[in-house]
Amino acid sequence: MFSKPVDIAGAAGFVALMAVLPLVFPSNYLIGVLTVSVMYGIWAVTWDFMSGLTGRENFGHALFIGVGAYTAGFMNTTFGFNGWWSLPASMLMAVLFALLIGLPTLRLKGPYFALAMLSGSVIMQRLMLIFWESTGGEEGLNGLTPLIKSQIGFYYFALAALVAITVLLMALARSHFGLILRAIRGDEATCQAAGINVTFYKIASLVISAAFAGAGGAMYAHYQLQVSPQLFAVVTSITIITMVYVGGMASIYGPVGGAILLVLLTELLRNFGEWRLMIYSCALILILFFLPGGLVAPTWRRLRAAWVRRT
Repeated sequence: MFSKPVDIAGAAGFVALMAVLPLVFPSNYLIGVLTVSVMYGIWAVTWDFMSGLTGRENFGHALFIGVGAYTAGFMNTTFGFNGWWSLPASMLMAVLFALLIGLPTLRLKGPYFALAMLSGSVIMQRLMLIFWESTGGEEGLNGLTPLIKSQIGFYYFALAALVAITVLLMALARSHFGLILRAIRGDEATCQAAGINVTFYKIASLVISAAFAGAGGAMYAHYQLQVSPQLFAVVTSITIITMVYVGGMASIYGPVGGAILLVLLTELLRNFGEWRLMIYSCALILILFFLPGGLVAPTWRRLRAAWVRRT
């Protein structure tokens, strides 16, 4: 999964830092921010696995997140299921939506998949408002039970889930399966000429991406103890895509760092009041303009190369 011992050491150091932070700074506010950043990390790494590796941009990743969250909400508040059952159920529902959209659109060339995903998330957001008697409308579903009552306990659960998902997706990305996905991004026509079932691999990657995004949505719902249509909003997908670009597309681990970095940056800028959005936007523009390959993954590669040269 990791090509060099220094990669393993770096990953272990990062996880250790994330695990120690709540102990060194035992603030409920900080733990809450870290928890949200970790869940954004899950959503970012799942987006990167499909779109980053295959090059087929998904502008509606929020669809899978929202479907997972509402599945958890309905199961827990309407049908009375234990929250833990919502995790596999949310993954299943997200996979069904991925197949529903992916099967007809990923066979086509051009922007059809991106537009279909974008439309899907917008339509679901509107449906949650139209059928307000069942979905709660703008207020959404409230009164979900927490998966883990302890705030710090849930944080460590979310962190463990992020690590497990990232390791699994990195293993897939560096396997024969991931090699084919990268080849599809490079030259889809050549892959088809070589006899590779390109559509199967694209749909398979979408299914994997959707499943873990749905699980992340369910976790978020049980953390916030409510679900709202805002999860389907286009801004949710755009935020995730921005995190991936900042972290480093197609690196898998980079988007995790990009998500945590941008969530923490957002919180650090709260003291700037009305200037916060301008400073945040300028920082993003500078990163994307001067570092088109991203910030986190390229920085780690340079640090790793420097360390190898010294040793």
